[in-house]
Amino acid sequence: MEETQLLLKIAILGGTGKEGSGLALRWARAGYFVIIGSRSTERADQSAHEINQQLGMPNTQGMDNESACRAADIVVLTVPPEAQIHTLEKVKDVLAGKILVDATARVDAKDPKPPAGRSAAREAQDLLGPEVRVVAAFQNVPAHALKKLDSELASDVMVCGDDPDARAQVVKLAEEAGMQAYEAGGLDNGIVVEGLTALIIAMNKRYKSKVGGIRVSGITKESESSEQNKK
Repeated sequence: MEETQLLLKIAILGGTGKEGSGLALRWARAGYFVIIGSRSTERADQSAHEINQQLGMPNTQGMDNESACRAADIVVLTVPPEAQIHTLEKVKDVLAGKILVDATARVDAKDPKPPAGRSAAREAQDLLGPEVRVVAAFQNVPAHALKKLDSELASDVMVCGDDPDARAQVVKLAEEAGMQAYEAGGLDNGIVVEGLTALIIAMNKRYKSKVGGIRVSGITKESESSEQNKK
């Protein structure tokens, strides 16, 4: 594994939940040092211990949310939608200079409908200010699929953000976790990605699945590289 990966620290706020712990498992397996953030340090420690035991490597540690943000290079937010703004308000002062990956999709699983208004990630960016580079990603990845390490993760990641470098870094993180990922424009496009979550939940319910996702067709990274070389 590359030394740069081992040095990179990722904090996951809400890391004790299904999605957060699934992402933590995949990044820790890829060689990243992962900090599980939670309001409860005890729950964070327990979740980190379980991941370390499963992988047989000490790449995961538990901390409270604020300490996790301080220690990390990149912060990922995977809390429930109703806790998004409250959580960010608590850690706003320690996020300056970092990338925040917001996985918030404001969709009610019991009655899935596309959210109205602006994207959740745009709301986060406005709250945190220009010192934090917010990127929207991972809204469409089924949590149950993340922990199936021996199966193909058939769910592509659309990465939305206003900062091109931050978008590219998050694409790399998704790829390291075993997913295909694509840059999908600015933060305001995140509202479309949140809406796709409603479709995925509805289809999973209809066809009795827990791992259904969305795939992108007709776009390859080779074509992307060719276009960049023409510029």
